[in-house]
Amino acid sequence: MFEAVIVDAVRTPLGRRKGSLALTHPVDLLGGVLSQLVEKNALDAASVDDVIVGCVDQVGEQGGNVGRNAWLSAGLPESVPAASLDRQCGSSLQALAFAAQGVMSGSYDIAIAAGVESMTRVPMLSTIQIQGHPMTENLKKRYRLDRWNRDFFDQALGAEMIAKEWGLSREDLDRYGWRSHQLAAAARAQGLFKNEILPLEVPVDENSQTMRLFAEDEGIRPDTSVEKMMGLRPAFPDLELVTAGNASQISDGASAALVMRKDVAERLGLTPRARFVSFAVVGVDPITMLTGPIPATKKALERAGLSVSDIDLFEVNEAFASVVLAWQKEIGAPWDKVNVHGGAIALGHPLGATGTRIAATLLNALEERQGRYGLIAICEGGGMANAAIIERIAQ
Repeated sequence: MFEAVIVDAVRTPLGRRKGSLALTHPVDLLGGVLSQLVEKNALDAASVDDVIVGCVDQVGEQGGNVGRNAWLSAGLPESVPAASLDRQCGSSLQALAFAAQGVMSGSYDIAIAAGVESMTRVPMLSTIQIQGHPMTENLKKRYRLDRWNRDFFDQALGAEMIAKEWGLSREDLDRYGWRSHQLAAAARAQGLFKNEILPLEVPVDENSQTMRLFAEDEGIRPDTSVEKMMGLRPAFPDLELVTAGNASQISDGASAALVMRKDVAERLGLTPRARFVSFAVVGVDPITMLTGPIPATKKALERAGLSVSDIDLFEVNEAFASVVLAWQKEIGAPWDKVNVHGGAIALGHPLGATGTRIAATLLNALEERQGRYGLIAICEGGGMANAAIIERIAQ
């Protein structure tokens, strides 16, 4: 088996819904990231064996294999194929796993894993609102969705149920949301995102040809407080605890990682930054839905032969504050190792782009802190979760 390494991982700044990326077509948004990744690493684009892209709402502007369209839109070689996949919020982490596994097996020498989501231009749940509905009567009956007056698996309901099951108060959730903003603001102020963010030229407004540079995440609120967060109303009429302040932001963005065989990287004069240690994918109850990071973390650790104490940094996607708080109670990871640069509550959660965005953030945080092992875990719609462990390669 070949050793697969990450040579680079990059992302756009994340834009708020209807914010700085709202006027950028998702195909061009991802295309810009792919072309810059190739250029930054002085890579012959024709040498890439495959491009694997995560995207959740693959319809409209994100339909028709958004990964292939983005590659071609960027003017990159037609000879390179691409595929787009949907594992909900973990889509691009799954793309990263598939890219690495392809390299390990010998199927690829070089692959790119990426993700994109323009939640402004292709709203969340677009794929199930245009025509038909995936929830059959069998699914509704099996999970007795009528108990909650639902006809679909509802993540917000799951987040609220998790909070109550683990004894988390509204203040607990809001304090965690505040923590995310504080850590993200501190990381931005210290320039800790600069090595992962690719600044973009974006239109000033819809009617202007004038462009401006968009270089920083725009969802971070450094001046927020726990008191302000506790003053927010619940985001859903039949729920009590979930608010816009303790849940991930609806965002636009794209991200990508360059993966290759270690010996190929060295032959090309590129520096491997991390190697892959283990992967895990799990399924859980689709009603509570978001508990998957707990068994996924345990499975990834077991496969790696590692314990919680061996991991230097953890990145658990902040879909909702209750997800991370419940995970920490079960796993016992020290808080000073968890989401140290903030997470999706502050930065945003462009669904398909989040996995490789987190990989970029984790890789840079490991390098900044001279850590060795980093673990990623992401909860996913329908009751699933992905996890991965990477090891920084010391230079």
